Amino acid sequence: MSADVSTERIAVSPVDDASTVLENLLSTRWSCRAFEPREVPRPLIERMFTLAQRSASWCNTQPWQVIVTSGAATERFRDGLAEYAQQHGAAFEFEPPAEYRGVYRDRRRASGWQLYQAVGVERGDRAASARQSFENFRLFGAPHVAIITTDAEQGVYGAVDSGLYLGTLLLAARSLGIATIPQAALASQSPFIREHFGISDDRKILVGISFGYADLDHPANSYRTARATLDEVVTWQDR
Repeated sequence: MSADVSTERIAVSPVDDASTVLENLLSTRWSCRAFEPREVPRPLIERMFTLAQRSASWCNTQPWQVIVTSGAATERFRDGLAEYAQQHGAAFEFEPPAEYRGVYRDRRRASGWQLYQAVGVERGDRAASARQSFENFRLFGAPHVAIITTDAEQGVYGAVDSGLYLGTLLLAARSLGIATIPQAALASQSPFIREHFGISDDRKILVGISFGYADLDHPANSYRTARATLDEVVTWQDR
């Protein structure tokens, strides 16, 4: 059974400076696309995943399971994944978007062009953009990867819960100085991942996260993406 948290005098009032700390974590987290080769110490990794376990889930079902690699295990996975991805198309276990339209297309394009401009990919250079995209399957040089699966029977809400866990994990990592990138691209190679790790049929592969220490001198880490304004996402109703 997972560890409990004492219910004695649970505070519901604002925590001093907590909002400022959270804002800092949210605003300084980014998707790292180049990592240093040095590994994160195991106690720090365990701390990251321990923090993430406080994530919310429907009825506290906690449907996520995680496989975490280090050292030779990461290298075996990286090599096998890259070889497999060169020979196979996408095969997600959750249906990906059929098409990006409107504002979603615009945001996706803007994010992509920020990356391409940072790393020197010219507009229309499909070969160069494909090479950059393929870095997903090399884990951007990260020394660790985490594969998140969810219970197949929990359906879409199990995936929602596991998405909440993913978000919590990213912030936990940022709080510890660990850089991350959540990668749906890894889930596109689910047949390989399932066989490589021996994942049972009662689990569905949701996403991968490459993590480690950021290579801050790499141009791929030189930009940050914008966010929509509050008025674009919130509808207020007062009566």
